[in-house]
Amino acid sequence: MARYRRGRRKEHGIIRELLGWIIYILIIIGLTYLIITYVGQRTRVSGSSMETTLSDGDNLIVDKISYRFRDPKRYDIIVFPYKYEENTYYIKRIIGLPGETVQVTGGYVYINGELLESDIYGAEPMADGGIASEPITLGADEYFVLGDNRNHSSDSRDPSVGILHREDLLGRAWVRIYPFDQMGVIRHE
Repeated sequence: MARYRRGRRKEHGIIRELLGWIIYILIIIGLTYLIITYVGQRTRVSGSSMETTLSDGDNLIVDKISYRFRDPKRYDIIVFPYKYEENTYYIKRIIGLPGETVQVTGGYVYINGELLESDIYGAEPMADGGIASEPITLGADEYFVLGDNRNHSSDSRDPSVGILHREDLLGRAWVRIYPFDQMGVIRHE
């Protein structure tokens, strides 16, 4: 009879430990889901539209939570889904803010009719203003974005990208995690 009780205690101990591991794994899966959905996401830069700030092959962590507490600012580097291809995301820099009138003329950006002199990110004057050759007045929740490599970027000047709405912004590029020699927080201003 003593053997029988000891065997049952062993069974209960194994079952209890197994349940503990299952609960632990479920908690880890739940936390991972919450972090990926609401806090951050890894993304990879593909192409040269953000050169020299970001390069092809850079791996980034996107901060998905800060825009829940504050408005996007001029020069923030943001990530948004490309509307014509599933699971494709674009990375660009915010240039025009809600309520502003944006125009690209003579290769440069004008906000409300004045040259945006603080725009130090464009690698060169733009050859084509695209849809922004004519003034565009942004709505209450609209943003105008450009790539830093302006002549090699599909951005708000291109009708396939166009003007972004606040709800389109997945998040803000936060940290470069690869290549390791360039790892660190991404400069926005």
